[in-house]
Amino acid sequence: MSNKELQAELDRIRAEIADSFDEELELQFEDDQLEMLADGSGRPGGETLDRRIYFRELFRLQHELVRLQDWIAHNKLKVAVIFEGRDSAGKGGAIKRITQRLNPRVCRVVALPAPNDREKTQWYFQRYVPHLPAAGEMVLFDRSWYNRAGVERVMGFCTPDELEEFFRSVPEFEKMLVRSGIILIKFWFSISNEEQEFRFKMRIDDPLKQWKLSPMDMESRRHWEDYTKAKEDMLQRTHIPESPWWVVDADDKKRARLNTIAHLLSAIPYGDVPKPTVVLPDRIRHPDYARGPVPAEMHVKSVY
Repeated sequence: MSNKELQAELDRIRAEIADSFDEELELQFEDDQLEMLADGSGRPGGETLDRRIYFRELFRLQHELVRLQDWIAHNKLKVAVIFEGRDSAGKGGAIKRITQRLNPRVCRVVALPAPNDREKTQWYFQRYVPHLPAAGEMVLFDRSWYNRAGVERVMGFCTPDELEEFFRSVPEFEKMLVRSGIILIKFWFSISNEEQEFRFKMRIDDPLKQWKLSPMDMESRRHWEDYTKAKEDMLQRTHIPESPWWVVDADDKKRARLNTIAHLLSAIPYGDVPKPTVVLPDRIRHPDYARGPVPAEMHVKSVY
């Protein structure tokens, strides 16, 4: 390979790496925009994590997540991770950073909508059971069966008897999951009243994020204290040795993401998985094959 060809190859490699990093930069843009709009002093919670440190640690942790993924698939582990917290607490952002570089066949996200009329008549946990992990899978629940202890309780979508039955059942349900071999990890993302107010206001003013606001979100602001009482009761009654809660300080999104990933990695002992050497095979060429032209009307218009 000539020096010119080598340089061209290196340029392509650098471009590929930069493109990979840009995936994270695109996700980060909205956070940087928030900080600029707040002009530093307008944002509650004090200084955020240095951006260079954040990216360096995020890429390092994501590399470890790939190793964990391979370990889960190789050893046929079953992992379920629950993400709970107030609206705008940053659950979705943390989930994005966890799944960003993982194989969706191994790691998938479950975010169920409100139950339909039929599901409302089922055993409460029934609609969650089909989404539990099989061997070699990690499932991230973006909200979970704990909806009953939170929004359903506060907004009156369940009766006091149904709530009490939930609290009686959930420890036994989770003990059964653990006995079946599922590794169950539960995160609660905790933010302050001031931080939630700030994030809601930014969503209201940002047309790209207004879709995140629902009438239920607006109603949750009115019921801050009710949600606080519900959360405290939930943590107290469902924090059991088999499946304890882990509370994430989420006022700083960057720290919350890194701390969550680091804890997830520490919760599951993992190591390197033996992998066969990958060799790119030579292309089979047939002398009588000629590639046909693609009709011009089938091409995507080159706008850029």
